Amino acid sequence: MSASAATPNGPQLRDIHLPPAPSWWPLAPGWWGLVVLAIVLIAVSLWWWRRRTRRLAAEMQVLAEVDRVAALWREQPQALASALHQLLRRAALRFDPLAGQQRGDAWRQTLARVPVDASTLGQLQALETAMFRPDASLDADAAVSAVRRWLVLAWRQGGQARRPPAQGIVAAGEVQP
Repeated sequence: MSASAATPNGPQLRDIHLPPAPSWWPLAPGWWGLVVLAIVLIAVSLWWWRRRTRRLAAEMQVLAEVDRVAALWREQPQALASALHQLLRRAALRFDPLAGQQRGDAWRQTLARVPVDASTLGQLQALETAMFRPDASLDADAAVSAVRRWLVLAWRQGGQARRPPAQGIVAAGEVQP
């Protein structure tokens, strides 16, 4: 018999061995899902942060324009009222494309779309009368403060101001504006 032949007790067996440890790469499907979720969350967070930063910068520009107008025309109430009224008109165009042409009650309704208190609305309406009267007495600080409040709220609503209350009864099948 040869030397490699079986021993009297049977063939020579090796000891039990374990498979190699799994490598960390490629990742299991669950980890890929977590990676994709993390990337999506980071992208959405960056998008939200950039949008918020831009909106705040634009809001600061609007308020800086109010401050510039107030500093420039503080001593001339009629010119101050006219300049503040012009800023309001430009901002109101976000809510209503016809805001630049509105007068009287239609303009008041456009201003009322932004939820401000009655004293603020009163100050804003006083601008309309003060800009046409050379001898108008205008509380410059109150007017500037009211314009700032209205513009901040209007800017934060982003053109989605509440609709004015419906006038009258709507007939069945009629579409309300």
